Amino acid sequence: MTVTLKIEKTVYGGDGLGRLGDGRVAFVPGAYAGETVKAEIVEQKKRYVKARLVGVEEAIPERLAEPGPTVPGMVYADVSYDAEIRFKQDQLENFLWKVAQTVLPLEVVPAASPLAYRNKVVYHTERQHGKWVLGYREEPDHRVVDVERDPLACPAINAALPAIRSAVFTLLTQGARAVRQSAKAADNVTIRHTARDGVKWWLGEPPANMELCEQTAGLKFAVPADGFYQVNPQMGDLLVKSVRDEYVAGVADAPHVLDLYCGVGVFGISCARAAKEKAVGDVRLVGIESVRGAVACAKKNAAALGIPANFFCERVGGSLTRIKAGAHHTVIVDPPRGGLESNVAPWLARLPAARILYVSCDPATLTRDLATLSRNYDIKRVKLFDLFPRTARFETLVVLERRRDASRAPRISN
Repeated sequence: MTVTLKIEKTVYGGDGLGRLGDGRVAFVPGAYAGETVKAEIVEQKKRYVKARLVGVEEAIPERLAEPGPTVPGMVYADVSYDAEIRFKQDQLENFLWKVAQTVLPLEVVPAASPLAYRNKVVYHTERQHGKWVLGYREEPDHRVVDVERDPLACPAINAALPAIRSAVFTLLTQGARAVRQSAKAADNVTIRHTARDGVKWWLGEPPANMELCEQTAGLKFAVPADGFYQVNPQMGDLLVKSVRDEYVAGVADAPHVLDLYCGVGVFGISCARAAKEKAVGDVRLVGIESVRGAVACAKKNAAALGIPANFFCERVGGSLTRIKAGAHHTVIVDPPRGGLESNVAPWLARLPAARILYVSCDPATLTRDLATLSRNYDIKRVKLFDLFPRTARFETLVVLERRRDASRAPRISN
């Protein structure tokens, strides 16, 4: 069934939201707030439907007449970057409204360039119509879309991509049967680039003990080849500097750092290094991370920069009884997309720590966690960093300060 819809807003994830005559919500990928579109309903639920964009009857001025090359995941490829930023800001404001019940002051940090920024990509292989392809999986059928040139990847990766594709296809089709079977089983091809290491790639698991060197906020960090690191170096730099600057602004009252979900220690070490440069004495840095390779690199990174620190390989939610944090602590949290573990947010809310700097890659789980943290902490500032232009995702930094009278109702600072 084909329907005509007025798109009310662009929801997180990039779909346009309209309403059917019976009141049900309709989600339409490729349609944007303010447009009138024709869409074919492809899936029906009790309260909503999913639809496929058939045509645009009334387009917004920001819709591009000639969009450039796209790959799966580029949900904003058809509109101007200014429109994308506006949609993302509206989405974050709507999420935060659920906690604050008011519009919070929100600073937006757009990317310098919406394309050619990723220094890490992960592709998949698939045999289609008798030939192998290499690229991203496309939702909802998970079909691999062949990528010969990636508009999101940095120039160095794109320059190396033809040779990498050739090498992968050779592994899949030539040589000993065991080699070909191993290549088919591996499925994913990871390509990373750093200024020091150049382009590195591997099929399946990376070479044992392989480390790369990333540089952020003027500091060098060892990173396991398969470890997490922000894929947009320029925007990641701004995010880390912002966390560091927020820490420095309150270092006199809260010099000690508790870095939870710390990865290779980027946030905590950057803050401790800044305190050292300002001759702030007796700064204690403790980091918690569950990935063993990341913890090993965090220890190495702190030692290389002369930063006294203790990093522990533990699950944050499983080590709460052993973590100590007092009134002179700044707590940094950078959890995965699922947000804080269920027992961590209530524990954090009860801490006497002066401040919490929450870095989030998912506004839905951020909102859930802020609802708990705001029992005893006030939201002071919110910043949106567009680390993933043309895609649905973005990062958020929320600065929270301990309420002096925790018995008062939650207050949101303007």
